[in-house]
Amino acid sequence: MALYRFRVTFEDYDDVSRDIDVKSNQTFEDLHKAIHQSTGYSPDFPSSFYISNDQWMKGEEITYMPNQKRTDRKIPLMEKIKLSSFIDDPHQKFYYTFNFDRPFDFHVELMKIILDDAPGVTYPAVIRSVGEAPRQFGNEFNPAVEAVEAPDGDFDFLNEMAYNHDDADEFSEVTDNGVEDNVEKKVDNEEEEDEFGFGDDAEFEDEDKPGRDDY
Repeated sequence: MALYRFRVTFEDYDDVSRDIDVKSNQTFEDLHKAIHQSTGYSPDFPSSFYISNDQWMKGEEITYMPNQKRTDRKIPLMEKIKLSSFIDDPHQKFYYTFNFDRPFDFHVELMKIILDDAPGVTYPAVIRSVGEAPRQFGNEFNPAVEAVEAPDGDFDFLNEMAYNHDDADEFSEVTDNGVEDNVEKKVDNEEEEDEFGFGDDAEFEDEDKPGRDDY
């Protein structure tokens, strides 16, 4: 069985690469999972390979865990497409986007075709690993990239304005000592006026106005 040897590199991290051997009759899903076995990422995120030219321009798409839009467009699924179906060039290239929500983009290039697989080796097989993969944002909390919405979906003013906790405390003190104090003083004044008979003039007049029988 022939093997394809792919070199996988991060588009934004040139010093990180992986060489992976895959059988020609294995699928794009097998390659997808092998890449993330080598990076330490969870592979269970929507992703796509794109048939590419030498300039890494995206062509036909092959997808994994498609959203409804891709399903409606009938984009082929990785699990159903063999790699050999799209190897038309000795240096075939695929542009690969992993995790559309927090994407990492990769260049996947066919380096050589090996005619015979090695006995006793389970494929896909990572045969060369250079550099440490960057942190996977998709399944870990990272305050630097988390959304600025509160847990209930309301707009989080303090986070959006980049306040730290000290700033938030100061903001709270201004609120407590400013507007709320004024509101409390206004309420106290109104209660004091009512106590001395200066509150509701209409009610005061109704109570003391003489009736017909008083004349």
